Amino acid sequence: MLERIEEIFAIGGGPGANRPGFGDAEQRAHDRAATWFEEAGLAVEVDPDGNLLARLAGEDPGAGEIWTGSHLDSVPNGGRFDGVLGVLAGLEAVQRIGRARRTLAVVVFRDEERGLTGSRARVQRGPLPEVYLEAHIEQGPILERVGAPLGVVTGIVGLARAELVFHGAAGHAGTTPMEGRRDALVTAAEFVLHARAAALGFPDCVATVGRLEVEPGGENVIPERVTLSIDARAPDRERLDALVAAIGFEPSLVSEPAPMDERVQAVLREELEQRGLPAPALGSGAGHDAGVLAGGGVRCGMLFVRSGAGGVSHSPDEWSDPDDIALCVDVLASALERLANAP
Repeated sequence: MLERIEEIFAIGGGPGANRPGFGDAEQRAHDRAATWFEEAGLAVEVDPDGNLLARLAGEDPGAGEIWTGSHLDSVPNGGRFDGVLGVLAGLEAVQRIGRARRTLAVVVFRDEERGLTGSRARVQRGPLPEVYLEAHIEQGPILERVGAPLGVVTGIVGLARAELVFHGAAGHAGTTPMEGRRDALVTAAEFVLHARAAALGFPDCVATVGRLEVEPGGENVIPERVTLSIDARAPDRERLDALVAAIGFEPSLVSEPAPMDERVQAVLREELEQRGLPAPALGSGAGHDAGVLAGGGVRCGMLFVRSGAGGVSHSPDEWSDPDDIALCVDVLASALERLANAP
């Protein structure tokens, strides 16, 4: 499994992982995963939106399916575990379980990083599983701080995104007086600071301007146009709406906050406790395909794996210890087996 993680990491070239959604590198990663699925004896299909599903048929074809998995696309210069760990841990777990009462499937969703595209499309068109259980690196420092290798996710944050454009007037940087300038970058900078101040006013909320494009982009030209991205996140819809209103933008994409299923959480906690491991409960500040499926009525759960290096993610420095990954696979396999054999 660790060798396969490195093989996927190398697709697209470095530094870091570079597999943008619907790009050639993401497709090559899907093709490689499909080969591994077929070698494991799973029935592989690609749905109309490009999501990859690999099934192990259950003894009761009428029972709801149990899915696990994640995604194989990445942010630019991303880490080796984000998404990939969930896919390959899912494959390892299903191989260990073998045939169960319910059909087990490993799913690879398309283009998760840029808007959860594949899972959103699947929810709109179906069919959907009864349960979706996703393993994922934490992408944060909490588990490392409390000394726990794994954690049980209670819910996934809601987010709102938009692209905003600020207009000004171009001019010569040396000959245009400061008074009367219409500098689009100055206006955009004021918005960035305003967004930060707004987020600080709401508990457990964040706002980020992660991309900024300045035009015409000359060193000696006053910026005429600035395009930027705004990403606002909150644990519940009430705070999300209040944060968006305080910042003052109209979202082009909204992902609802999504609580994880209590019964699935209980199964994960029991599996951790049976191994003498702590079972910390924590929310996810990042969006995940599990949140989309939960919004579509699927009983969902997530198992977080401790992130090392201070919790850094979306970076080549992203890291999880092999021993923690091995524990993740053990717990995931046991939990999936219980869910797949449940009445």
